[in-house]
Amino acid sequence: MRPTAFKLSLVVSAIALLGACSSQPPAPEQNPVGVVDGSKTGVGGSTTSPTTVAPVTATGIDPTSLAALKDPKSAVFNRSIFFDYDQYTIKDEFKPLVDAHAKLLAKNPGIKMMIQGNADERGSREYNLALGQKRADAVKKALMLLGGQEAQIESVSLGEEKPRCTDQTESCWAQNRRGDMLYSGEF
Repeated sequence: MRPTAFKLSLVVSAIALLGACSSQPPAPEQNPVGVVDGSKTGVGGSTTSPTTVAPVTATGIDPTSLAALKDPKSAVFNRSIFFDYDQYTIKDEFKPLVDAHAKLLAKNPGIKMMIQGNADERGSREYNLALGQKRADAVKKALMLLGGQEAQIESVSLGEEKPRCTDQTESCWAQNRRGDMLYSGEF
């Protein structure tokens, strides 16, 4: 091979290698944000009580302040929206939560949010990735309709890859059918 052809093949190989490496690695595993029942599980773990959503009454806390994200009494402390089996429609019980987060985004235009759509283990990997994306997109659309800006919100699907619970029971699967809202610095 001539030196010019050799250099050209090296350049082409380098470009191909860089293109193959351009995708982002998966995000490191984090503790679930906004776990309602206080339990944290990972792969191989189980929870001791089912996830329930209790109404949140904020007393003297501005739910549009960023400090409200860490206050358990705040309307924006909870970060997960749970879905029915094979659905991506936001249930009425979660609409106040979405509204509170939309107000926080509207009042703080510099903050970014990532919505991670999740599915339980039933169904193929491809189907669960698609369903997780539909769930994340549904939350994003609702947030935008209520005041959040598109530039602030990213929606991604994790499919069945980040379960909160790994038991094969309906109460466990219900915890895995969710959209998690993460703010700047949490993703």
